[in-house]
Amino acid sequence: MSMTDDLTAGGVLGYEVFVSESIPLALPDRLPNGEGRTWAPISTTLVYGERDAVLIDPPLTAAQAEAIGDRIQTGGKRLTHILATHAHGDHWFTADMLAGRFPGAQVTALAATIEQMHRVLTTRKNFWDKILPGQIPASPVTAVPPDGNRVDLENHELVLVDVGHSDTDDTGVVHIPDLHVVVAGDVLYNGVHQFLVDSGNGGRDAWRQAISVVEALTPRQIVAGHKIKERDDDAARIIAETRRYLDDVDELLPRHPTPEGFFNAMLDRHPGHINASSLWGSAQALYADR
Repeated sequence: MSMTDDLTAGGVLGYEVFVSESIPLALPDRLPNGEGRTWAPISTTLVYGERDAVLIDPPLTAAQAEAIGDRIQTGGKRLTHILATHAHGDHWFTADMLAGRFPGAQVTALAATIEQMHRVLTTRKNFWDKILPGQIPASPVTAVPPDGNRVDLENHELVLVDVGHSDTDDTGVVHIPDLHVVVAGDVLYNGVHQFLVDSGNGGRDAWRQAISVVEALTPRQIVAGHKIKERDDDAARIIAETRRYLDDVDELLPRHPTPEGFFNAMLDRHPGHINASSLWGSAQALYADR
């Protein structure tokens, strides 16, 4: 999706969303419905002015980053910043690769998110490189917090807003007031099964609070960190659907004694959602904690 506004006070400002499609994982098991294991589609957003641009949430694999880099290069904008909304590796592992391709681009994130990046990096060898062997480039933590949690793009502010816990700890979103857009990372989902592994022990209630923070920003469009490529970015629909998914989890978990039962019940509730692999991993984690 691409959207542009001609803002006379500050010049042209627009955004474009690149969706890296689902990819298979090197895992031997299959889902209870017989499907193979996959990683969810990943949304990467380019916010651009007349000359410069900011990239939000670089993707997971080198191939995905190369494709996005080609799109940026074709557009002819100077990339000034690469922002990460949160510390899950699929939203920042290729940041250093892209910064190397576009010299001068500063990788940035909230200070608390950067601390989580260092923690996530310790899991790379035993998790990320096992499920996607040879596909992820070197991923040093090079992010720094922006001054005042703001990035300037040709006199338009991009504001990093700390919303706390969503599907992981120390999450941020990027508010672009002049576009009425929030790039929400994994706070909001758009037609993709949500990652629930860290949603126990009050995590879903904290996630709902994060959604309320986003809603209070009154966006018209929301870019979800994982979305069906063909779906629009309508904020009201995305907020309602993400909340409904969490409510369904709360309702169905106590009804089903096994992760398989919960998995199938959630599939029935959300037949249009994709990447059931996330749901199955979530179900296994939630039932292991019971």
